[in-house]
Amino acid sequence: MTTRRVVAFGGGHGLSASLRALRHCAPELDLDITAVVTVGDDGGSSGRLRAERGGLPPGDLRQALVALAGDHPATRRSAGLFQHRFAAVPAGVPRSDGTDPGPAAGDDPGPDGPAPQGSAPRGTDGASAGTDGLAGHAVGNLVLCGLMELLGDPVAALEHAGAMLGAVGRVLPMSRQPVGIEARVRGADPAAPDEVRTVTGQHQVAITTGRVESLRLTPSAPPACAEAIEAIRAADWLIFGPGSWYTSVLPHLLVPQLADAIVSTSARRLVTLNLAAEKETLGLSVADHLAALHWYLPELKVDLVLADAKAVGDPEPVERAAESLGARLVLAPVAVVDGTPRHDPAALGAALVPVLGADR
Repeated sequence: MTTRRVVAFGGGHGLSASLRALRHCAPELDLDITAVVTVGDDGGSSGRLRAERGGLPPGDLRQALVALAGDHPATRRSAGLFQHRFAAVPAGVPRSDGTDPGPAAGDDPGPDGPAPQGSAPRGTDGASAGTDGLAGHAVGNLVLCGLMELLGDPVAALEHAGAMLGAVGRVLPMSRQPVGIEARVRGADPAAPDEVRTVTGQHQVAITTGRVESLRLTPSAPPACAEAIEAIRAADWLIFGPGSWYTSVLPHLLVPQLADAIVSTSARRLVTLNLAAEKETLGLSVADHLAALHWYLPELKVDLVLADAKAVGDPEPVERAAESLGARLVLAPVAVVDGTPRHDPAALGAALVPVLGADR
């Protein structure tokens, strides 16, 4: 069986769903999986660690590692440990030093809706107030932060963490340095619906109630992870989405070295569309999501666009948008059956098998 090298781009729960789906492609396909992860998160546990310790925000990297964790009982237990989040010590329960930690705020729902048990929604990542320093932190975030400090290189840290989890693929950051995300948003203030303001920070962009008109990274040209560029050049397939379009998918196209590699590689390109709009993409049609890819990387050509028929509705505008990128639209039932806007990894994997397995 020929090994197909697949690079999946994104962050948070969308990338996690894509990686779990790729794992469901076995045994029909032999896939060599690489995840390239955004590094702009500034909310919750990741944001706290980034502000206090520096370095890359670990939350999205952790989610990708856990999605690729091996199936051995020991590695599954380790994956559960990585996802374990410290709860706040209840008010009135004394610490070992006899002090009362006081109240701590709980997590707020994030832009991606309900998170899997043991994790926090993207954009909050277990944010917690109060004096309990561990409250809200995921164990895996702390492990990754420690490994990055110990080894001095985030790629080496991720390789070590992947070995701890028996990962069946590789996780790489899109850059070895954290980035900021800024957006020009119309109507960010409901009292001034026509006013355009700059919204700063991944979390604030993700929860904005206005319409995003433009997106940028700070710095504007962060150095791309060299290993990610190598993986893109060697890939057979590149996969974009699902996920938060402005804060998880499009940032990859704004890193000049990554964008150049994405455009110049001989790999085929697949876009997996979301099942519903999020706060940051309210007002965008399904076709608009594809148009945004062209807006931020005009040279980008796509081979296939994969979408759920129910989520698309009238397929004609989406077909036209796909064709403008050079792609054909493939419709398949990829959502969970309970009606919530979440991809079913098994169904998405079943839809990917004939796509990724097809010869050129």
